Amino acid sequence: MPQTTLYDRSGATVGTVELSDELFAAPINTAVLHQVVTAQLAARRIGTHDTKTRGEVRGGGAKPYRQKGTGRARQGSKSAPHYRGGGVVFGPHPRSYVQRLPRKMKALALRGALTAKLGDEAIKVIDSFGLEAIKTSEMAAVLKALGAAGRVLVVSPGGDRTLRLSLRNLPTVNLIQADSLNVVDLLKADLIVIEQPALARIEEVYA
Repeated sequence: MPQTTLYDRSGATVGTVELSDELFAAPINTAVLHQVVTAQLAARRIGTHDTKTRGEVRGGGAKPYRQKGTGRARQGSKSAPHYRGGGVVFGPHPRSYVQRLPRKMKALALRGALTAKLGDEAIKVIDSFGLEAIKTSEMAAVLKALGAAGRVLVVSPGGDRTLRLSLRNLPTVNLIQADSLNVVDLLKADLIVIEQPALARIEEVYA
């Protein structure tokens, strides 16, 4: 069973934590990781882009000029695609980019991402943040004591308003609840800081 160091808010070692084999010693399937990341990023697209076809643009009812005798190519409507202001032939229209994936595939990717981050020593477990009031500077000091640098993902056990408001002005820090983990946020983070109660929640939901 894998283990990791348990830290307090000052960055000092206070013990060790045993981690679930199912979550932190899982096989890492890079092909599945890639597919799940692609699907998750695609699902974030709004898909409201739209262009007008020649039947939707304004005007174009009258023939631009007579059929014969001008020496020019015959034309039937100014809404044709080759006219300025005409319709678009194969332009985008509103659509959904959602890609349906099996639940087992998403679970495999999430476990692989957690295992990979643990192998890279990019996961740190803290016993508690211990915030009594909303204080950004206090949270910044805690993260600095833990050696956090770059993009940091903080995992909380539930909705903690004090923690959320204390982190919102730190541009490189993202907060997520334990039951809302996703592969993209895990892989994007340089360091994942997990509060100890959140670790139990992660194992309860995903193990």
